[in-house]
Amino acid sequence: MFTDFVTILDLVGVAVFAATGCLVASRKEMDLIGFGMMATFTGIGGGTVRDIILDRPVFWIADHRYLLVCLGIALLLYFFASHVQRRYIVLLWSDAIGLAAFAVLGAEIARESDTGPLIAVVLGIITATFGGLVRDLVAGETPLLLKQEVYATAALVSATAYVVAVDMIGIAPVVAACIAIVVGFAVRACAILFGWSLPRYKQRAGRDYE
Repeated sequence: MFTDFVTILDLVGVAVFAATGCLVASRKEMDLIGFGMMATFTGIGGGTVRDIILDRPVFWIADHRYLLVCLGIALLLYFFASHVQRRYIVLLWSDAIGLAAFAVLGAEIARESDTGPLIAVVLGIITATFGGLVRDLVAGETPLLLKQEVYATAALVSATAYVVAVDMIGIAPVVAACIAIVVGFAVRACAILFGWSLPRYKQRAGRDYE
């Protein structure tokens, strides 16, 4: 049952992230090929990096459904993205959902590979953020990962909450995943609504050795 849940979560996460890539493509007025590339970069980019690090079969090569979902979303939004009002707001909230879901998914896949809790959290963050990073870099925009507001921190919260809930508290994985996604999404939502950010490094004058 949990394997089916993970597969469904994975496909939904890919679809949501692929949609955010297409919304960026629509704002940049790309052609259909551009839509397809942005959808695939965003939808499967983070998971690809994760699988390469874990030295496991890359998920979308082993299961073509993921690639088909990306291309299907690209085709759909190529014709209908113009009907989505305030596309940047839709992008932000869609990305927040995908961020929380992918962080949990990446952490679970890492756990299955017996990486240990810390590496599971790190790979959860990578799964959640790298697709969006590539999307923004290709589009010539400042990546959400590098903006001052909380972003990668929300992925950290989701992945950590999931690993702690399953490995240390013993909560059932499906329940733990739902809780972790809600918590991570809430953190990202507060960052969007209230401008939450972590303290930044302040440049200081260098020490005078003379």
